[in-house]
Amino acid sequence: MERRPLAVAITGGIAAGKTEALAAFARRGAAVSSADEIVHRIYREDESLKAELRERWGDSVFDGDGEVDRAAVAAIVFGDRSELEWLESVLHPRVGRAHEEWLDEVAGRPDGPALVVVEIPLLFETGGDKRYDKVVALTAAPAVREERRGGFADRETRLIPDEEKLRRADFSYVNDGSLEELDAFVAGVVRELTSSR
Repeated sequence: MERRPLAVAITGGIAAGKTEALAAFARRGAAVSSADEIVHRIYREDESLKAELRERWGDSVFDGDGEVDRAAVAAIVFGDRSELEWLESVLHPRVGRAHEEWLDEVAGRPDGPALVVVEIPLLFETGGDKRYDKVVALTAAPAVREERRGGFADRETRLIPDEEKLRRADFSYVNDGSLEELDAFVAGVVRELTSSR
């Protein structure tokens, strides 16, 4: 009987180290995916989404090749909460379905991994945590995150505070140190999750 991999979600604020943590899980044999990568693919491939975007915002959100111009979309939605909520209402269900399809595909592999790990910045905000067996939340001091990414505070005003994410997660980590320390944290999580499997 095939055993479904343990599904793990990584979440956390902007520049908290989610992508680096995802890479550390991949180095330890986990199948990994990123919500951002899935959004990129949906923007490229989903013709019905393109039609909805064109109907709402016109050609201004498309480049010369007819592809979605993410910067133009961002300029609209980060300046207008109602437009952001509309975009999320059409995008998040598609992202959720794509994640489910990917998880099913990985689970069906003959020599599938023990862990599948997905990076989802808005995990708790969208209720996505219910689809995962375990959640890893990362944070870092605001000054550290500012240095890594530049201005982000205005984009975080609608997010669940880091303290609550850390409290709700199964594993949490304050990523203020080196990449080696983050890697060691991930190694410990992998050991704990796979030791009983």
